[in-house]
Amino acid sequence: MTQRWVGILLFDNVEVLDFAGPFEVLSRARLTPGVDSRLTEDSAPFRVVTIAPSRDAIRAVGGLCVIPDYSIADAPAVDVLIVPGGVGTRALMRDDVALRWIRGVAKRATLVASVCTGALVLAQAGLLSGRRATTHWAAFDLLASLDSSVRVERGARVVDDGVVTSAGVSAGIDMAFLVVERFCGLAVAEETAHYIEYTRKNVPAAG
Repeated sequence: MTQRWVGILLFDNVEVLDFAGPFEVLSRARLTPGVDSRLTEDSAPFRVVTIAPSRDAIRAVGGLCVIPDYSIADAPAVDVLIVPGGVGTRALMRDDVALRWIRGVAKRATLVASVCTGALVLAQAGLLSGRRATTHWAAFDLLASLDSSVRVERGARVVDDGVVTSAGVSAGIDMAFLVVERFCGLAVAEETAHYIEYTRKNVPAAG
């Protein structure tokens, strides 16, 4: 079994569920069904790590303190990059070092995805040009203003157009299940949803 590496970008004032929801889904996915399979990493299709601008503790929205696994300077290569949202995205959009790192990772990764206003960061990095995308409902106009070639889908929960974007906060869970389905198949995604007792929303089938 080849384990795919998933990197979730963290930053100050990141929205907690934006990163914790996908982390839970992807880290609990197993190719072998059942509760016992979660006791080991033997059939885990993903290795999920957190990456931040530095190794310093991140203070998320609400005050949650998180220690990232890696900094962008020493992060391993990842197959999937997830950029969550939160009010901290506004500062991240002005961070040229972080944006350059995101562009570099996107060139090598198999898949890039965002949750909530993480789409703003991807747009600022030029990764949504000419694509359909969505974000938190309060940021639709801002997303459209960043790049006029982005077709903002205002009613969608998850949009898959080469880059996967999702609506606000809890929609990141649905995005993560789409990632599981894409790489591991529908049966694994459904079994993972059953394990964490989550009812999947009506989102596009994995491409």
